[in-house]
Amino acid sequence: MKMQIGVVAFLVALCVASLVEFGLASPNTVPAFLWSPHLQSANGELDEAVNYQVMSAKNLVDSVFNQGGWSNFLCSEKKLEQPVDVAFVFIGRELLSSDVSSKRNSDPALVNTLNNLFTASNFSLAFPYIAAPEEERMENLLLSGLKEACPHNVGVSNIVFSDSCFVEDGTIQKLSDLQSFKDHLRARRETRKEGETDLVVLCSEGSESNSRAGQSHSEHESISELVSSVEQSGSKYTALYVSDPYWYSSYKTLQRFLAESATGNSTLNVNTTCDELCKFKSSLLEGILVGIVFLLILISGLCCMAGIDTPTRFETPQDS
Repeated sequence: MKMQIGVVAFLVALCVASLVEFGLASPNTVPAFLWSPHLQSANGELDEAVNYQVMSAKNLVDSVFNQGGWSNFLCSEKKLEQPVDVAFVFIGRELLSSDVSSKRNSDPALVNTLNNLFTASNFSLAFPYIAAPEEERMENLLLSGLKEACPHNVGVSNIVFSDSCFVEDGTIQKLSDLQSFKDHLRARRETRKEGETDLVVLCSEGSESNSRAGQSHSEHESISELVSSVEQSGSKYTALYVSDPYWYSSYKTLQRFLAESATGNSTLNVNTTCDELCKFKSSLLEGILVGIVFLLILISGLCCMAGIDTPTRFETPQDS
């Protein structure tokens, strides 16, 4: 029964995300999924929900801390009777809301991994439409939300980020690769006190960056391995997956510009395909131009009609 309810909730989120392809949401919206196999609602029943609203990234962080209950175990003054040992945050770089239900652009392995983890959990929340942050990165929004949710004292005993995360706080510990995360979680398992919660944030560098750096771990592999490592150790966890493709797309645009400059505007070995952002901008520009043309035609027609001056009466012709 638990699996069936979870599958229905996840499929509803996929169906809602599929509406993006029909123009009901901006192509810059991204999905977010929050789940935990160890947390339950107050009455002990399963808790699954889908938030259909298009919300900002900051509102998502607020929902995670309030509706998702993260403030209850990340703030020292709000400790729960059922705390978790690790709070995971996986920040992707390429997945859009339209990609969740589209086989053309999505990563099927990543979607299947999220589906399996989401449906097998006791507590889960889906946010199909999150406006991709354009002014501040998701990891910084997360830290700001943590400070706002815990104004008196942050109860996180240990916070670690991956090197690929760009955070303004220079005192935060950073880890380089997936194996260092596993070693860190194994060491914290031995030293963590009862009731303490660790915050672990892993930022993806995108498939192109991984291939250039020779890294073999994709997003779904990193999520699966870290979750399996925590489950095998017997630790309790909760996890949030959210995509933040804006900065990654900007990086790809800059990379393409530098590549063209380095080759003297040569198109050799340069990716000239039009991505989702390019298609959105071109469609918007076409619509504006067509709208201007029709507006000029309308104004010209109204002016011509207003300039028509016909006589109010006609003289009777004289008989010859």
